[in-house]
Amino acid sequence: MKELHISTKKRCELVDITRQVQDIVAESKIKEGICHIYCPHTTAAISINENSDENIETDLMNFLNHLVPHGKWLHDSVDGNGDAHIKANILGSDKSMPITDGKLLLGTWQSINFCEFDGPRDGRKVIVTILRALQSSRAY
Repeated sequence: MKELHISTKKRCELVDITRQVQDIVAESKIKEGICHIYCPHTTAAISINENSDENIETDLMNFLNHLVPHGKWLHDSVDGNGDAHIKANILGSDKSMPITDGKLLLGTWQSINFCEFDGPRDGRKVIVTILRALQSSRAY
């Protein structure tokens, strides 16, 4: 298990963490298994999506901002980030993916993103856990 530290620059943004996660997988020397990525923050999330076109981030943020606008939630009276909590719940705090031949099994255009909804922030964490597949002589 390893911890990534992420700093964000905007209130809402996606940060591509694919390379850092793949480096952790390679460092583990595990050839077959599962990579679990977890965000321990209630105003941030993890997503897997295309990252080669910057319009994807813009479209996603525009959609979420339309669906969950800033400044109209009961929780805003506490610290002004009710929308961030809801957006994080919609996308989710974790993702798991297979490791095959020592690499993340991602689609051609897929990348792993840390989704910030209450930035900018320093010291955001992402926990990456690598689980080794059990070897079995049984065919399934």
